[in-house]
Amino acid sequence: MPSHDIDAVRQQLLKRVEASETPRDVLRAPEFKDLYSAIGTLSPEEKGPYGKAVNELKQAVEAAVEARTMQLESGDVIALDVTAPWDVNSSRPAFLPTNEGSQHPLTKEMDTVVNIFTRMGFDAVESRQIDDDFHMFGSLNFPENHPARDGYDTFRTEEGFIPPAHTSTMQNRILQEGKAKLEAGGQIAAISYGRVFRNEDVDATHEHTFHQVEGVFVSKDATLGDMLGTLRSFFEVYYGQSLRIKTQPAYFPFVEPGLEFQIEKPAALNGKPGEWLEMLGCGMIHPNVLTAAGIDPTVYRGFAWGGGIERLVMLKYGIEDLRHFESAKLNFMRKFA
Repeated sequence: MPSHDIDAVRQQLLKRVEASETPRDVLRAPEFKDLYSAIGTLSPEEKGPYGKAVNELKQAVEAAVEARTMQLESGDVIALDVTAPWDVNSSRPAFLPTNEGSQHPLTKEMDTVVNIFTRMGFDAVESRQIDDDFHMFGSLNFPENHPARDGYDTFRTEEGFIPPAHTSTMQNRILQEGKAKLEAGGQIAAISYGRVFRNEDVDATHEHTFHQVEGVFVSKDATLGDMLGTLRSFFEVYYGQSLRIKTQPAYFPFVEPGLEFQIEKPAALNGKPGEWLEMLGCGMIHPNVLTAAGIDPTVYRGFAWGGGIERLVMLKYGIEDLRHFESAKLNFMRKFA
């Protein structure tokens, strides 16, 4: 194909870009296919200059497309055809520019929680969103007939995998990874955090999808007092005031003894002396859990805890309905901008 024909195609395509409301479509113009197909008809001497001319044409069109796209996006009013397929509107700007957006409240509070614990010396590991029976139950000392294994409580895929019902699925991995450090005279100190899933009926206080944070600490001389001090320090930093705490016995398969941890309702939440809030479950790590990770429970001991992020956020901001977090309602999200 002669060079003047390429120049003619160039002019046609550039005019088409200039007039188009969807300029990126011009990059798929059939003229490009015709130009490249013509290469096979040329002599070896002609192919080099011809290919170079076609590439320069494409670069010129691409530059024009970018310029036209920026021109369209910088306009004061850009019409959107809401009935059209997505690609018709794909060159237009986002509905909400990034400089007008904000983090989701759960993301902000998760970052706050992780930041507090990492400043206390804990490593942070994000939890998985699909796992197996061993990490979900077996490694955590759940008996074979425990009701949590039932489908009425825990989701399962057709292949038998489990969307984790708690971030405790990471505990065995954390323990195994930290074993060498432990045996070298150090300690294991880590939190896991992320999304979890339960087979729940959704209402103002229950959701099938929510978030948790879990902590694990193991050393040769870890005590229940160390755990209570760690948790108290966390909540005092989180709520910005000194707090009284108390515990009461509870059963969890992976700890012994198991406790429910409560704080006196903070003044930041309009609390009064004598008003208590149950915040999370905790306890000393069960010897079977340490053994499952290859850690000798006669030499080492530790503590663990776990609680929901949504509960912290609801209390902190006075949110009355758990469903707001998944509602995608802008009037709710803007409160946290």
